[in-house]
Amino acid sequence: MRQIILRGLREGVNVSWTLGKIVFPVTILVTILRYTPVLPWIMDFLTPLMKLIGLPGEAAMPLVLGNALNLYAGIGAIVSFDFTVKEVFILAMMLSFSHNLFIESSVAAKVGVNWWFISGLRLTLAFVSAFIINLVWPGGSELAQYGFIGGSEVELTTWTAIFLHGLKTAIIAVLQLSAVIFPLMIFMQFMRDAGWLDSLSRVFAPFTRFLGMKENTSFTLVTGLTIGLAFGAGVMIQAVQEDGVSRRDMVLALIFLVTCHAVIEDTVIFIPLGIPVWPLLLIRFIMAVIITIGVAYVWKKADNRRRRRIEYEY
Repeated sequence: MRQIILRGLREGVNVSWTLGKIVFPVTILVTILRYTPVLPWIMDFLTPLMKLIGLPGEAAMPLVLGNALNLYAGIGAIVSFDFTVKEVFILAMMLSFSHNLFIESSVAAKVGVNWWFISGLRLTLAFVSAFIINLVWPGGSELAQYGFIGGSEVELTTWTAIFLHGLKTAIIAVLQLSAVIFPLMIFMQFMRDAGWLDSLSRVFAPFTRFLGMKENTSFTLVTGLTIGLAFGAGVMIQAVQEDGVSRRDMVLALIFLVTCHAVIEDTVIFIPLGIPVWPLLLIRFIMAVIITIGVAYVWKKADNRRRRRIEYEY
């Protein structure tokens, strides 16, 4: 047991360092930008686009804050305005696909997938889903009832205070990440040594095969689905090194998780906003399955054509 804990701690240090090098500077940068004219300029720029997806101009604020920071910042902005149920549902759907864009996409890109591809996929899903919902849902015109929820804004007046606030936020973000990564790495090491990881892979084997991946990708998918993309990426980094997971399977798992991750937290968090959350969960999951299977199919076809061409040339 002592050796398992030590190996888990070593992996925790390695993964926390790898992810912390991304999370720390990005968090400082985004936090500082929040108190500059940059984010308000982006909101003004997005206002005309909001009308195309059935949202008022002020809806740009929760979208920008949710993408630049996290879901909590987006929700804090939502409750500052009087939106209809339909407008809140559209915002919730968009933020479910593309919240915390800079950090989560940067962390996920550490696995080896282009940052622009990941970010582009998440933003495309967000806007396409919003356009379709606005087009097909005739209801939801009543004002949303937010319940006991509100947002808080830190008032900072000097650049020194802004920088220190960004530094504090970044340190807390890294510590929170490490607080999850360390026990997760120890737990993974224990499961690996006890043979439970193989058992888990067999249980989820039909689902991973259905998505076009091998069984050893199962734990990565379960982790990302339950506790989030950033932590799922941490498991991916270790899986590539120790479990022999191929780059193809990692890319497919990442595509699935950028579409549908942290499904419990990211769904429950919207309940106080007074919107139907089950459709929110189902749409994310179905879209993740369809996109992942589609990419796996195209990838397999391309590999087969390449293999046949090589055999023909030979």
